[in-house]
Amino acid sequence: MIRILITAAFLLSTVISVNAQIKTPRPSPSAELEQTVGLTDISINYSRPGKKGRVIFGDLVPYGKLWRTGANMNSTVEFSTDVTINGKELPKGKYALYTTPNEKTWEIVFYTDYSNGGTPGEWDDSKVALKTTVPASKRTKTLESFRISVENLTSKSADLMLEWDMVSVAVPFTTPTDELTMASIKSTMDGPGWRDYASSAQYYLDEKKDMEQAYVWMNKALEMNGKNPFWLLRRKALIEAELGKTDAAIATAKQSLEAAKAAGNDDYVKLNEKSIAEWSKK
Repeated sequence: MIRILITAAFLLSTVISVNAQIKTPRPSPSAELEQTVGLTDISINYSRPGKKGRVIFGDLVPYGKLWRTGANMNSTVEFSTDVTINGKELPKGKYALYTTPNEKTWEIVFYTDYSNGGTPGEWDDSKVALKTTVPASKRTKTLESFRISVENLTSKSADLMLEWDMVSVAVPFTTPTDELTMASIKSTMDGPGWRDYASSAQYYLDEKKDMEQAYVWMNKALEMNGKNPFWLLRRKALIEAELGKTDAAIATAKQSLEAAKAAGNDDYVKLNEKSIAEWSKK
């Protein structure tokens, strides 16, 4: 009996030890940063290796050699709008951030493939979205852990900062704040466009809300559009049918039919022919 109990206890302890997961701190903890510059959102994900008494640049991170710019998986930077980095255009999107440190300058690379565990096994120049060179500065105080940050913010510019040990690198960039703001002001001050009127009318039609209001909006959309596209005329015909304006619905459907034929859209040709046949019986 004692042997059975001992065996059971041993098996239980084995199961527990197998299932148990020991948690320890990561040598290079991950970090996330969200920052808005003007009207541009910036997201940064990276890992933060520590100095730990080591000589970093020129030794642990060799000069003249491509560096993953952090530890573990790729450090990534994502911009919600196009930006200008050190005078060069970079389309909005997510990028791996690679660097080649040197004593006085760093080469900065934004790479479209950010799925690498470190630097790419095979470098592809076609994936280089932007490459630029910036000066490296000496810090006044040692920084123990590698850090990426966004500093020196204005409404339309900032510096992407790369710092570790006694080195500080600023990558200046600007955002299209003025263009986006002016476009927003113009859109708001000009009032809704024809698409806004058409979408509102379509929603009212789908949800069987106030058809009179939907009719006003649809007429406004067609007036502002000025081209009488077949699909917009089709929506107007459906609203007219809902309002009991059968003759008007048939006339509008015929316009949509002819426009659909001219555009080579067979689906709308069939839809209009079917509706005209149904409404003509009323």
